[in-house]
Amino acid sequence: MLPLKVVVIGGGAAGFFGAIACANANPHAQVILLEASRQPLAKVRISGGGRCNVTHACFEAERLVQNYPRGEKALRGAFSRFLPQDTIAWFAKRGVTLKTESDGRMFPITDSSETIVECLMNAATAAGVELRVGTPVVAVERQTDKTGFEIVLKSEERLKCDRLLLATGSSLVGYKIAQELGHQIAPPVPSLFTFNILDQKLRALAGISVNPVQLRLPMNGKAALQQTGSLLITHWGLSGPAVLKLSAWGARILHQSRYQSKLIINWLPDFSPEQVRQKILAVKTEWGRKPIALHRGVDLPHRLWQYILTRVGITTEDRWAEISNKNLNKLLAELTQGEYLIAGKGAFKEEFVTCGGVNLKEINFKTMESKLIPGLYFAGEVLDIDGVTGGFNFQSAWTTAHLAGIALAISD
Repeated sequence: MLPLKVVVIGGGAAGFFGAIACANANPHAQVILLEASRQPLAKVRISGGGRCNVTHACFEAERLVQNYPRGEKALRGAFSRFLPQDTIAWFAKRGVTLKTESDGRMFPITDSSETIVECLMNAATAAGVELRVGTPVVAVERQTDKTGFEIVLKSEERLKCDRLLLATGSSLVGYKIAQELGHQIAPPVPSLFTFNILDQKLRALAGISVNPVQLRLPMNGKAALQQTGSLLITHWGLSGPAVLKLSAWGARILHQSRYQSKLIINWLPDFSPEQVRQKILAVKTEWGRKPIALHRGVDLPHRLWQYILTRVGITTEDRWAEISNKNLNKLLAELTQGEYLIAGKGAFKEEFVTCGGVNLKEINFKTMESKLIPGLYFAGEVLDIDGVTGGFNFQSAWTTAHLAGIALAISD
């Protein structure tokens, strides 16, 4: 009997993990991993600012899935089979210890993504995976008897295999192959990005961070999208975890609006509007003769407070005793529901995540096999799955690739 032939297209995190799982589960299988570029694992190398945010310290499937704007329902069962603790154990078994930071992100203790790259490369070699770099794929055809696939390389070479794993990330080639084989593709659009705000006075506050703030993205006729967390003012507008999470959940809406939208900021989400009012009235009573700009009564950075005052027409000379009820109400509104205009999206250099990909209803999430094409499997970002920042995108890659790799290895 001829050995099982498996081809994995895509030499990223999911491709390597799937190929290794398959080769380890079936040592007799011939596993070939094809990577278009000369350097595999490129995204692993640059993720987390070069430290590689491998996963997140969230160890219950029910809680973990809440970090995926797309894929939550489909991943629930998958995560019950391979969770972050399984990822941690997998790397530990191969000599790589992960550490947890205060926000739950997990990195190798070396703080170097090269540790993860070397681990995956060595594990692939040890498992007998044949890695071919600089090998772009241009098409995949089903064999005439529909029991396997023929992969057409850019070099015009053709490879035949019994089973195929597509782990092509956000590459358009991967979407094209999946579509040509009969799958529906949700159009890919960016996820995880920062907000451009044209207000030069706000940009002048670059470097100021506020934690927490509450951000709301109004929706026509629907409940606003909302995120609470840390906000960073930058020289182009707004960044920080709250912005990145909101951009992920609002990826499609913002794309449809060409990244032009109103943004509502509550600078003091830990207090109700009435509590903020009482704080302001208390400072007005106590410091009536003092300049409003110097006596703020709320816990905000001094320069940000002065900026907020200018937005409601209060000058640095104005004193608390002189403020009219009208301006007081304006100030309260600005602190709890200030309106800003998003005028475009910026980049988030540590992550390159897209929303979109292969329709999840067409995939069996127990095995990651296509429900339409027997022998075709998917893993990673080629699927219409994306998580918020913090190691969640890597975790969905590890999980889906592990399940696919095990299923690929089973001989008929």
